[in-house]
Amino acid sequence: MSTHIGAEKGQIASRVLFPGDPLRAKFIAENYLTDAYCYNDIRNMFGYTGLYKGESVSVQASGMGIPSAMIYANELFKEYGVNEIIRVGSAGAMQENIHVRDIVLAQAAVTDSSLLKNIFNGQVSFSPIADFDLLYKAYALGQKLKVNLHVGNVLSSDRFYNEELDKKKLADYGVLAVEMEAAGLYTLAAQYKRSALAILTISDHLLTAEETTAKEREKTFLDMVEIALNL
Repeated sequence: MSTHIGAEKGQIASRVLFPGDPLRAKFIAENYLTDAYCYNDIRNMFGYTGLYKGESVSVQASGMGIPSAMIYANELFKEYGVNEIIRVGSAGAMQENIHVRDIVLAQAAVTDSSLLKNIFNGQVSFSPIADFDLLYKAYALGQKLKVNLHVGNVLSSDRFYNEELDKKKLADYGVLAVEMEAAGLYTLAAQYKRSALAILTISDHLLTAEETTAKEREKTFLDMVEIALNL
């Protein structure tokens, strides 16, 4: 057991899907995995392990925001020897050519969080990036599934409600969408020399105000799950 995850050694697979929502973790385990069992319910941050096409896969909820996601990612990498963490989450579109239910593969993640400044003592502006092999495979699978797919930079925002941040300028510099966890996940993957990728379904649009419901986000964003499971 680690501080926040109740699993015994060997109960968590080498590959972990990493949704923010604990109910999305439960839905994935119940609908995609066979022989799935719950190894964690501490703080209701559900974690499951089961089989997908005969291979062991785990699904661990991360909670919302970089601080929460980094707690769980750190323990998965350090305490349980996880090799790959694949975030399957939602994001808000920041470009006109990206639409609700499209998928964004986060090639890199800019952030307004102070985590990178603190880690590197302000010496550099570290750029957290995805694992190339996972990114390449995810792109190929997305093409095969014929989903509307976009690859590029995302914003990992420290605040959900942030009127002060100049999102238009970020969009002008090519940032595709905003979410809240990828930069922290990618930074830990770099630290532990492991692999990470954020696969994001567009749940709402910052320009058009189009959005999906919480229930839809929990149970209908399935293309990204299939891509993550088949990497």
